[in-house]
Amino acid sequence: MSDEGIALKLAKKRGRRLNKKSTWQLSLLAIPAVVITLVFSYLPMTGIILAFKNFKASLGVFKSPWVGLKNFEFFFTSKDAWLVVRNTLGYNIAGIVIGTVLAVLFALLLNEIRNRKWIKFYQTVFFFPYFFSWVIVSYMVYTFMSGSPMGILVTLLHGIGIDISKFYLTPTYWPPFLVFLNVWKGLGYSAVIYYAAVLGLPADCFEAAVVDGASRWQTIRRVTLPLLVPLISILTLLSVGRIFYSDFGLYYFIPNQIKNLLSVTETIDTYVYKLLVTSPNIGMAAAAGFFQSIMGFVVVLTANFVVKKINPENSIF
Repeated sequence: MSDEGIALKLAKKRGRRLNKKSTWQLSLLAIPAVVITLVFSYLPMTGIILAFKNFKASLGVFKSPWVGLKNFEFFFTSKDAWLVVRNTLGYNIAGIVIGTVLAVLFALLLNEIRNRKWIKFYQTVFFFPYFFSWVIVSYMVYTFMSGSPMGILVTLLHGIGIDISKFYLTPTYWPPFLVFLNVWKGLGYSAVIYYAAVLGLPADCFEAAVVDGASRWQTIRRVTLPLLVPLISILTLLSVGRIFYSDFGLYYFIPNQIKNLLSVTETIDTYVYKLLVTSPNIGMAAAAGFFQSIMGFVVVLTANFVVKKINPENSIF
């Protein structure tokens, strides 16, 4: 072997040693996250077998009798199956589309403000609802929308001839109202992510647009939005992965579980919770939860496949 070959081989070995020395600290920092993921995400997956068993507390999880797909049969043949799936998908699709559009729009508007104090003010105002508990929001909604004399908004609208005193008894009002609450609570959080991405975009692209004589709208349309597409795609795919899940607090506490509203407010999560509370058969609830996981996995794979066909760089994997 020539001297150059020996030197190259020694350099490679030295590089590997340096690489190990420089990354072991990072590997050590990752240990807590790995342990948390294993304990709270992977170990509980053993509970999936409950979906295929008639669970009896006296026998335990592993000794309870197998029932095969009977728990799934109960879920899919029940009159509520299509109802809860429809509501869950409908609310999530509306929330993803409307929430993404408004979050990107709000981020672009923030970028147009030059006064830092106003930017911080608007960020705080829109981000603040994210910290509200749905229990608190439910009391706020009841205070404004209740048909009793304490309903502030109901009383004000009644004064101008608009009667919504039966708001809690009219299902028609609730689909757009729940979508509004969902978007309202998460708008600030999503907008801050997109705004941070806008601030991190390369300045030379905007300078080139100014030199070419592009207007503000043309710069947003031709430069800013195309550069944001990869982030929008990734966040949308992550949201699509949970499209069969719903925000339990929103759909359980806000409607107050009024029977007249269940046809438009019941989702898979609230349905599973009620099965656990009202039915001794935990396997049925586990089957519904397992259905959520499988369908979410299939949907995110399908969405990622479509994105990858359109633009491979915008896909997650």
